[in-house]
Amino acid sequence: MPARIVLVRHGETEWSATGRHTGRTDIPLTEEGRAMARALGARLAKAPWNGLPDAVVYTSPLSRARETCELAGFGDRAVDRPELMEWDYGQYEGRTGQDIRATDHPGWLIWRDGVPGGEKLSDVANRVDAFIAGLNEEHGVPHPDTTTMHCADRDVLLFAHGHLLRILTARWLGLAPEYAQRFKLGTAALSVLSWEYGLPAVEVWNDLSHLDAH
Repeated sequence: MPARIVLVRHGETEWSATGRHTGRTDIPLTEEGRAMARALGARLAKAPWNGLPDAVVYTSPLSRARETCELAGFGDRAVDRPELMEWDYGQYEGRTGQDIRATDHPGWLIWRDGVPGGEKLSDVANRVDAFIAGLNEEHGVPHPDTTTMHCADRDVLLFAHGHLLRILTARWLGLAPEYAQRFKLGTAALSVLSWEYGLPAVEVWNDLSHLDAH
């Protein structure tokens, strides 16, 4: 089968639960977030995933992603990749969009207006472009601009962050990074990027069914 990229957003943190922008601040999971990670791991251990025994596993080094990875049962196989760290929100770190619009920037939208003192959206897009290009070299997974499908014998499993994974998905599809705004992604969500007729595609998105009974 063609290679898949399996995406996991980290479990709940105190800041994610209240809508605060969490970039490089190393916020731990809440107890609910840990339960989410375990539920995800239980799902991936069963068919059709069967523990993804041949998958290459990468994680953001930030503790909320790394702990999600470990609690899901993949910590011993995971390699930290700094390219998977969340968007650096600069002066807007730890603040909610509602607060920013009320006090600093009426009508503010991160995808259009960016963040003062942090990364530009184009910077984050360049990071994920380089990461995807590296997957091509390491595992036979082509860059989004490649129109010919190649097969690889290994899936890639990523544990990372909401905005980062949304931008990565946009770039996988060959879209401008601003399109990431349209990909809503919950905490501990499972998504899969794969192929359709030789072109990059989304196979599963924002699947939270493993959380229904945890």
